[in-house]
Amino acid sequence: MAIKFQYNKTSLQDLNKQLKVRVRALPTIKNKESALRMEVKKAKDAALKLGHDMEKSVNVYAGMSRLWSEFDKNLVKVEDVDLSIKKIAGVRIPVLDDVKFTISEYSLFNQPSWFAEGIMIVKNLAKVGIEREFHHRTMQLLDHARRKTTQKVNLYEKVQIPGYEEAIRKIKRFMEDEENLSKSAQKIVKTRQMMEVAQ
Repeated sequence: MAIKFQYNKTSLQDLNKQLKVRVRALPTIKNKESALRMEVKKAKDAALKLGHDMEKSVNVYAGMSRLWSEFDKNLVKVEDVDLSIKKIAGVRIPVLDDVKFTISEYSLFNQPSWFAEGIMIVKNLAKVGIEREFHHRTMQLLDHARRKTTQKVNLYEKVQIPGYEEAIRKIKRFMEDEENLSKSAQKIVKTRQMMEVAQ
């Protein structure tokens, strides 16, 4: 990225301001990046743990597969999912507060006695599955924000800060050269004047 500038003091001051802003912001952006990286790892670990928990639960109840064929799948439905928003390193993330279920009425006398426990099992599995999806989604949102922050860190570190420093160096050299030329020209004029006075 070429930084546009002019060879004058105003441009030099503007470039110095821009450089200071980026140099001051860089540590904050780096801290944000590392915080986001940690949060991505936490969300990923939580999603993996919930996935393993769900697999274990499903495997435990797999032996009851013949019983599950008797279970009425319309008994338990997810009615609502309560969410709140939390900010992590400036990124708004949905947080799962509660999962509400609707349980249809059924006859305790006409249905097998294990239906009440079956309802609890289905609710538990559904809740774990929804939580896992939320952690997965949180991980994706945080990872997207982390990637953008990493791009900004790289832009500042590798492109803009060196570019501003180079532009400032060029302006200073130009102004020094201009000043040296001016002094040399003044010496030449002074020498000529002294020679003319001496004649």
